[in-house]
Amino acid sequence: MEKNTTSRLTLKQKIGYGCGDAGGLFTFSLMSAFFTRYCLNILGVSTKMLATLLLVWNVWDAVNDPMMGTLMDKAFAKNHDKRGKFRPWILRATPMLAVSAIALWTLPTLFDGVAMLAVLFVCKILYEGAYTMLNIPMGSMLSAMSDTDEERAQLSSARGFGSMAGGYTCSLAFPLILGIFGDTAKGYGIGATIMAICGGVVCFFHYYWTEERHNSAPAEDASNSIKVTDIFVVFRKNRAFLALCVHSLFFCSMLAITGNVGTYMYADVLGSLTMMSTASLISIPCSVLTLAVAPKLAKKVGLARLICAGLLISAVLYLALFGTIMFVNIPAIVYAVWATLASTFSSLAILMQWGMVGEAIDYNEYLTGKRTEGSIYGTFSLTRRIGTTIGSSLGVLMLGWTGYQVGAAAQSASALSGIKALSTLVPAICVLGSWFAFRFIWNITDDVRAKIAAAKQK
Repeated sequence: MEKNTTSRLTLKQKIGYGCGDAGGLFTFSLMSAFFTRYCLNILGVSTKMLATLLLVWNVWDAVNDPMMGTLMDKAFAKNHDKRGKFRPWILRATPMLAVSAIALWTLPTLFDGVAMLAVLFVCKILYEGAYTMLNIPMGSMLSAMSDTDEERAQLSSARGFGSMAGGYTCSLAFPLILGIFGDTAKGYGIGATIMAICGGVVCFFHYYWTEERHNSAPAEDASNSIKVTDIFVVFRKNRAFLALCVHSLFFCSMLAITGNVGTYMYADVLGSLTMMSTASLISIPCSVLTLAVAPKLAKKVGLARLICAGLLISAVLYLALFGTIMFVNIPAIVYAVWATLASTFSSLAILMQWGMVGEAIDYNEYLTGKRTEGSIYGTFSLTRRIGTTIGSSLGVLMLGWTGYQVGAAAQSASALSGIKALSTLVPAICVLGSWFAFRFIWNITDDVRAKIAAAKQK
């Protein structure tokens, strides 16, 4: 029996869904931008010790996503919570996330030596666990809020806007707070506390303004039928989910590689590191326009076709840019605009992929008779982390292969050519890999959607 409604998504529900990523990123954005500095400069952790801790933390991050997903599936199958499958976890996670974030950025400063490292380690584990408890149900809930390409594209767009709002708020506000209270333990503690409280409030809006409109009621013995090993059956039977995982590995690797070599492209090849800021400013209106237009286009052509078109255009732009910069010296601003356009078209895949995950979940229920949104989304999140890890390591290794010399007054021609290839050719190859996944592995057609819809009515 499925809880269903024929009413359309309301503006309140769309904003509420976007609040999930916005609230989480109030504190999660601090991790990528300020956590290393906090550990090294404020806590005095050595680089070797921090590298070791990061390795352990990343392993924990990788395994807890699918664990959380399976836990949600089994808990709902057993308890049949009337509030839904995902929203109860969001309500539990929100205060835990705020408290653990405040603890992470304050408690370690009260200790020294081994005690400080132990407190830092535990606080980070608790924070990542709380963030997973928020993020996995938030992402999984999209398929429970909508069951059409149009609405899933709208929710994907709302999530993109929320992500931008949370990320940009953190990146703008936190440095200002440090400017007022100083680059000190006090400054980090006050800034993180403000971000955590604001993020918690926004996450509560996410809980209260969303509704699980398309949950299937589990059978009485469903909790015993859901197993951790079910995900291997998903990989074997569900080509759509396999396509998403292949796409994720290629795309997240690309994002990590370009992130690593971006500064070298602007500083060493183009001679203008400050142009990176201009590129970021150019990307903001492009992202806003993409998020606004994509749902309308998805309604006309479908999510899969829209994503494939965007990826193919992006690959052509990257290949043309590669061919140009290998033989012609172009101004930094031309490169910034060109690369941003290529990135904008490819971003359709990352911004709209959440709707595709929803379709893969529906398809899996059709194939197996089990609705395991948590396990599927958690495993998909795991592939994203694996792709990021692969890209981060490869980016550094390939930069070394180019012959790049740290501190050299001028780089060799081979090093500069290598950086150009890493910034343009490698993204083109990765984008084509993502396009291949959606074009040749993804198998949910209009006929398949009709069969899924018919099965839901039984």
